[in-house]
Amino acid sequence: MGIAADIAIIIVAALIGGLVAQFLRQPLIVGYILAGVIVGPYTGGVTVGSIDDIARLAEIGVALLLFTLGIEFSLKELAPVRRIALIGTPIQIALTVAIGYGIGQWLGLDWVAALWFGAVISTSNTMIVLKTLSARGLMGTLSSRVMLGIFVVQDLCIMAIMLVLPYIGGDAFDVVALLFTVVRAGLFLGAMLLIGTRVIPWLMRRIARWESRELFLVTVTALGLGVGYAAFLAGLSFAFGAFLAGLVISESDYNVQALGEVIPLRDIFAMIFFVSVGMLLDPTFLLANLTPVLLVVAMVVISKALLFGGLTRLFGYRNVVPLATALALFQFGEFSFVLARIGVTDGIFAPDTYSLILSAALVSILITPPAFGLIQPLYGLQQRLFRGGPMQTFDLPEQGLRDHVVIAGAGRVGQFVAGMLHRLHVPVIAIELNQQRVDECKRDGIPVLYGDASHAVVLKAAAIERAHLALITTPTIKITQMVAQQIRALNADLHIVARAEAIEQLEALHAIGVYEVVQPEFEAGLEIARQALLHLDIPALEVQRYTDGVRHDLYAPIYQLHADYDAVHALEHARRLLEFSWVTLAANSPLIDRTLGEAKIRSQTGVTIVAIMRPNGLMINPDPTETLRAGDIVAVLGNHGAIARFASLASPQ
Repeated sequence: MGIAADIAIIIVAALIGGLVAQFLRQPLIVGYILAGVIVGPYTGGVTVGSIDDIARLAEIGVALLLFTLGIEFSLKELAPVRRIALIGTPIQIALTVAIGYGIGQWLGLDWVAALWFGAVISTSNTMIVLKTLSARGLMGTLSSRVMLGIFVVQDLCIMAIMLVLPYIGGDAFDVVALLFTVVRAGLFLGAMLLIGTRVIPWLMRRIARWESRELFLVTVTALGLGVGYAAFLAGLSFAFGAFLAGLVISESDYNVQALGEVIPLRDIFAMIFFVSVGMLLDPTFLLANLTPVLLVVAMVVISKALLFGGLTRLFGYRNVVPLATALALFQFGEFSFVLARIGVTDGIFAPDTYSLILSAALVSILITPPAFGLIQPLYGLQQRLFRGGPMQTFDLPEQGLRDHVVIAGAGRVGQFVAGMLHRLHVPVIAIELNQQRVDECKRDGIPVLYGDASHAVVLKAAAIERAHLALITTPTIKITQMVAQQIRALNADLHIVARAEAIEQLEALHAIGVYEVVQPEFEAGLEIARQALLHLDIPALEVQRYTDGVRHDLYAPIYQLHADYDAVHALEHARRLLEFSWVTLAANSPLIDRTLGEAKIRSQTGVTIVAIMRPNGLMINPDPTETLRAGDIVAVLGNHGAIARFASLASPQ
């Protein structure tokens, strides 16, 4: 069956590896890589027949990853990291190449091969890091934006390296050929700018009008891979071309739908990429050369981790960001495999050196997910040893904080709540680690503290001991748990309201002392259902009974832990049953020229007249002797049926 059989073997092996990784609570990519080792050519048993064909398919996975990354890309969101991305990344590339040159010399390579080795280790693995960030719910954090900015500029730098590197070490330096390649790349970028602003938006609108989901998916995929292939023909990277296509689509009105359609396809090809990476590993060579492989891994990992951490701190980032970049970006990148393959094909690397590079690269990739797990524990240790990083506060009241609300997380939800409380003159302070969010709070005049809410020193700076209430608005359950535990340790009596993304998280949060948990998706869905039932003229009492039953079933753990929840939701139930409405009395209404007492409105309809609006002012709680006049705007309070009966009574017969 050829490649069809190979794909079937890969998918089955990836499923088994993914199940094992899930059982061991490891990222799926670890299971995929190990599955690749098992079905690779070096382990016997069931083996993939054509590794080269699978490797070509794997390139599509990298391209689709960067394509979706381009769709999600936002220059506004990356603005806070532009300095480290545009200035720090080239410095990192140059220093890493120099470090790699030294390691290559230690390995006994000549100066050309040592320089190539420096280029091989200069980048980080976009696919591994982004998938791990996504699996751990860390996308959107300041650390992830720093990494994303570094990745984008790394890709630009590695393309320049790949343009220049083949001309180094030969008998002659072909300047004309190099200049021609650079000009060709510039022309391609110019053409993409023109096509991206004129042709692609028109094409997307045309396809969307036909309302064919299948054709829309084919169009989006064709744009990503087609532009990638055009970039390859122009001498650029296939993956970078796909990234450019994603950038173009991100500026259109169809970016969200395009992203949703292409993600499943991306995940399948990404899985093939990870399995193909695992197939490159020769366990026999690794065992026979374990010491030099581990030494190379140690030198590369430690030097790159120190370099990334130091540069990040040099560019002004504090708290967890330097540690996160150090423990996330130390591995070999996707282009390491490409450069190594070119190097062995052109005779730069000997076969043993090539195997050593592959083994070291795969080991560095395998240890990346566990390294992510060390970020929070090591950051906690760092805080205890060095008493935390510097914290900045803005717009705090001169008299200090007391009986205030502490909001952990100033994202969309946190900023909305903080802004509302601030406008109501309720003392509030938001805690946020993302500098862009901090700047937005400063712009709106919201008191904000730059720091990590999961650490005691930050919460103490927010005066958590004197707070009246704590709100945790972060969507990630692990971060929510850490923040809640730290708050509970500092102020055991403080009520905590938190956000949860899944039903099963409710009990876990209440077990650590969270007073109330809100699940946004559930509440939004329930409110939409309530509005729909009311518009279908189902009695309000029946609608409320149904929605209260659903809510009670979901929040059963809360009712069991807190007896006063029944009273709270009984009051909420009563509030929803009462409606407030304004009714204008026409000139020929039967209520005109009758007093409220004579009309017997309450006994006939069940509503209460709470106010009457007239040109000369508003009359609140009118007396029963008050006479109704034509043009009166009457405020009535009652349930849905009572208000309908009053409207019928007041209407001209």
